[in-house]
Amino acid sequence: MEMEEQKVMKIKFILAASVMALAATTANAQTTVDATVTDHFKWVVNQTPYRVEVCKDVSVSGDKTGDTLKGAIIGGIIGNNVGDVKNGGALGAVLGGMIGHNNSNATGGTKRVCTIETRYEETKEEVYSHSVVTFFSNGKQRSLTFYK
Repeated sequence: MEMEEQKVMKIKFILAASVMALAATTANAQTTVDATVTDHFKWVVNQTPYRVEVCKDVSVSGDKTGDTLKGAIIGGIIGNNVGDVKNGGALGAVLGGMIGHNNSNATGGTKRVCTIETRYEETKEEVYSHSVVTFFSNGKQRSLTFYK
């Protein structure tokens, strides 16, 4: 029994010595560091889409195509029925088209045209970007970038 008590005492002694040694090294390991932490920020533009109808007046030319076509048809019919002229229908169609175009009363003007556009409303916001810690080590200034 005495042998077992001696073993227990030795274990307690070793344990106590280990705890004291650990405490001593921890106390010696504490050093002060003069460091500065700087937070950096950046501007972000947030865009929110919205749709809007945009209307504007557009210039349009008068369409004389219908009058030209009518003149060509009438001129072709007349050209086929008048005299014995070779290709009289074709000649009448060309002349009738020219006369129909010149006598057309189609006029240009303005027309209202509307379209749907997507636009964006923008808001600026300052947000966290990163941080930099600056300190001296072995006589040299050091900087480390990190994110919080």
